[in-house]
Amino acid sequence: MQGYCRPIAQPALGAARFAEKCIRGLPILRSALPMNLKARHPGFKVWSGAQADIDRITAIWLECFAAHHGPYLFGPLTMADAMYAPVVTRFLTYDVKLHRQCAGYCERIMALPDMITWRAAAMLEPEELEELDMEF
Repeated sequence: MQGYCRPIAQPALGAARFAEKCIRGLPILRSALPMNLKARHPGFKVWSGAQADIDRITAIWLECFAAHHGPYLFGPLTMADAMYAPVVTRFLTYDVKLHRQCAGYCERIMALPDMITWRAAAMLEPEELEELDMEF
C-alpha cells in the first residue's frame, strides 16, 4: 500500500470526513453497480434505487465544484477524491449518463497515474477468481 499513500492535499481533515460521510450511505449503489474495472456495459439500465444514489452523488459533486472551483471536489486533489474513485469506476463501467462537469471529473480521476496503474493491474487479473466460485 505504500505507493498509494502518497501525501495528497487535504483542506483540514474536513474533505476526508465529508467524503466518508457521503459514501457510507451508498449500499444500493454498491449492490446495483458492483465495482469491476475490466467490464464495460454500454447502455446499462440503472434501476431507480441506484439512480437516487447517483443523483445524490452528482448533486454533491456539483455543489463542491461551485464552491471550490475544481478541478477536483475541493479544488486541489484531496482524500475526498480518492474516496470517490471507486464510485467513478462504477459510473464508467455501467455507462452512467452524467452532467458534463461530473463526466469531466470522472475523466480527470481516471487519468491520475495511480488510477491508470490500478486499472492496468485489474486487466491482468483472471476472468474468474476461484475463491469467489464457491457453492453455499
